[in-house]
Amino acid sequence: MVDITNKINTLRYAKAQAIVKVSSQSAIDAIQNKKVPKGNIFEMGKAAALLAIKKTSDVIPDCHPMPIEYAAVSFDINELEIFISVELKTIYKTGVEVEAMHGASIAALTIYDMLKPIDKQIEIHSIKLIEKKGGKTDFNEASRVNIKAAIIVCSDSIAAGKKEDRAGKAIISKLESLKVTITQYVVIPDEASVIKEKLFELIDQNNMIIFTGGTGLGPRDVTTDTIKPLLEREIPGLAEAMRNYGQMRTPYSMLSRSIGGLIKETLILALPGSTKGAQESMDALFPYLLHLFRVMEALRHD
Repeated sequence: MVDITNKINTLRYAKAQAIVKVSSQSAIDAIQNKKVPKGNIFEMGKAAALLAIKKTSDVIPDCHPMPIEYAAVSFDINELEIFISVELKTIYKTGVEVEAMHGASIAALTIYDMLKPIDKQIEIHSIKLIEKKGGKTDFNEASRVNIKAAIIVCSDSIAAGKKEDRAGKAIISKLESLKVTITQYVVIPDEASVIKEKLFELIDQNNMIIFTGGTGLGPRDVTTDTIKPLLEREIPGLAEAMRNYGQMRTPYSMLSRSIGGLIKETLILALPGSTKGAQESMDALFPYLLHLFRVMEALRHD
């Protein structure tokens, strides 16, 4: 199955439909007058849909097992067509559209099976997804704002050429996948004065400045201590999101002193210097954090 461990839980919604078309009004009359020999097609269809929804991962090879926290199955007759609608909700890492379509499909097959003694020309068609919400596409809407970012790697050893930077490059890779323009990528030593100087040099040229390194507890980890007093508005939820995401993967995340906030309208982030820590922090924040720039753009035009 596809690896979804880097995703976060969000509220997922999907609505799917299937249509069962009978060949005569007599079949519709039998349904409405409860004269179908095998019983109530809507009660059986609903039960079949609910069972199918829960069993989707058992029959679709690449589907992940997931909790289904809300399911609604409804039916509507329009002339010779029976419309089946399935709506699902869950809070999970991946969507529920296949589950919704599976439920609608099995409901349609159940209705076919129940009606075939009285109609030999039934058709099942228009099995499709009507609507979905809560996935990556929804949150990527924010990335349509033109955003410029600078990446600053804070590391004595990398600045001295003793180590290769991987964390900064991982951050750049993530941002480029979201169509964020990288204006500068620099490596500096763990010096408070250099960090401060570089920050104010770049602040008017970028919507976002991301530091990586210097958020730990070592004597040379000064990035957080340097940046925090400079922030005009700290955004505590950013650090909370990063640590919560990391904590679900390693208990050592509680030791991180990552931070985020605003200076004027520029977002400042300080992320861990390890490659894994930087990657996980970026996965925790993006693309969701890009919504901030849409909000600020809207406020400027009010």
